[in-house]
Formats: sequence, structure tokens, C-alpha cells
Amino acid sequence: MDTVTDTATAIRVRPSGAALGADIEGLDMNQPISPEQVKEIVHAWEQHLVLRFRGQTSLTVEGLAAFSRHLGALDKRPTASGGMSSAHDALPPEITVISNVKVEGKPLGALGDGEAVWHADMTYNERPPKGAALYAVEVPPSGGNTHFASMYLAYETLDGDLKQRIEGLRCIHDASRNSAGELRLGFSDHTDPRQTVGATHPLVATHASTGRRCLLLGRRRNAYIVGLPLDESEAILDRLWAHAANPALTWTQVWQVGDVMLWDNSCTMHRRDSFDPATRRLMYRTQIAGRVAP
Repeated sequence: MDTVTDTATAIRVRPSGAALGADIEGLDMNQPISPEQVKEIVHAWEQHLVLRFRGQTSLTVEGLAAFSRHLGALDKRPTASGGMSSAHDALPPEITVISNVKVEGKPLGALGDGEAVWHADMTYNERPPKGAALYAVEVPPSGGNTHFASMYLAYETLDGDLKQRIEGLRCIHDASRNSAGELRLGFSDHTDPRQTVGATHPLVATHASTGRRCLLLGRRRNAYIVGLPLDESEAILDRLWAHAANPALTWTQVWQVGDVMLWDNSCTMHRRDSFDPATRRLMYRTQIAGRVAP
């Protein structure tokens, strides 16, 4: 049964009842947020990994950035490959646009309308982001749902033999493609994972704030476990990914206009469904900077 937690600051935390996720009610992101409210949000974030704030229909991009700064320093958006519209370039530097909309014949944002496979954000960097917030301004009538998976539970529910086998192993995370499978500018298209270019992280990580252990998988394509024969690396990774994507470990966000989703990138993965390219999807995103992985 779902529970509601009342606080002195009138924030209510309503768990999803799934493996992760909770709604935060009673917060208007356009209004100043008190230190007590920030503390409640951080506590709920650590407990539930993904938080949803509904009804933020009048939120500005400046307001989204201001809210996100309560959770840490913000990364600037990455340089886009190819020309973006002037509307995109005029946004604050902390704002990334996720959209299939075009303005002046140029994209307003990234990732288009296709499916985005399971991934954690930017784990191909030595310092992956701590988290991200995504704000829905326009959503298609169907499709485009976002699915989240708990990497705490993925680790904790592993078979004992596999849990023991991966202890101390490190994996290279491919930097060449984005979550939609598109080759990034300046990268070669390798088909041998042993030639993967990207950061190396432990398969089992310890969360910097909670101290809990979790799987750190990043993206499946071209991942390689350092020091193993390729066939053994592939076999282990296939087992880990099949387990991590178990629906019992997930929660699905069906978007509404005005939703803001906040997720912990250190201990979750997410993916997105495709949607009709003739419909519009427009979202603004902030990215909370992380610390160097162990």
C-alpha cells in the first residue's frame, strides 16, 4: 500500500509502489525552496532514486536550473554536432533540449523521436553526472514513455555465483555513440569491444551518498570487461544486462505536460520508447555534476 509522508514544509512523498520512484506533492518550483524542503527532497531522492513533480506547467527554464542547483553544481550542455536552431542556442548554458521539434528548419533539441535503449548518462566519462532533471513542455499523445531501473536491486538480486564473479572487475564504457545509437562526431565506428574508447569503471560501484552497492553498466554496446577474453566478457555482460532489465526492477513514467522527473544517475538506468514523428515532444533538461568514480 502506498504511503504518504507529511512534513512541516507541506511536501508529501508518495512512493510509486514499484521498485523505485515516488511523487513529490505540495511543491511549486516557481517559488523559493527552503533548506528544510531541500533536505526532504534529498532524503526522498536517496530513498526512491527517481522523483516526479507533477503540475509544474508554468515553470521556466531558469526556474528549472534554479531548482536543480539545490542538488549540486550543474554541467553545461554538451556541444551539439550539426547546426541547432537559434532558439536552442539562446537558452541558458545549463539547459539541454530533448526534442524532435525543428525551428527554422534546424533541430531545437537532441534524440529525435526514436527509441533510446537502456543506459546511464555519460558513464563513458571519468566523472559521470550525479543526476538529471527533465521537464515536459510538450508530449505526444502516446509513446515516448521513460522507463527507470534500480541498479541497487539489480546488484542485490544477482545470483550468488555471478555476484562473486564480477567482484573487482572493471568495464570500459563506449564513448562513440549516444543513447539513440548515433555515432558521435569525431569517433570511429569500432565493432570489436576490445578497441572501445571511453572511461573504465568498476562493474560494482558504491554510491557516494548512501554507501549502497549497485551495478554500474552504462551502455551495452561495445562494453568490455578489462582483462577477460572477449567471449567471456560478452557472456558476463549479457547475463548482467538481461538481469538488470528485469521488469520487476523498473518503473515507467507516462509523461504529462508539466512533469519534472529527477533521477539519480549513479544507481539507475533509463530508456525511452519511440513515438510518432508527426507528433511533438519538447523537454528541457539539466544535469547535476558528479564526482570522480572510484
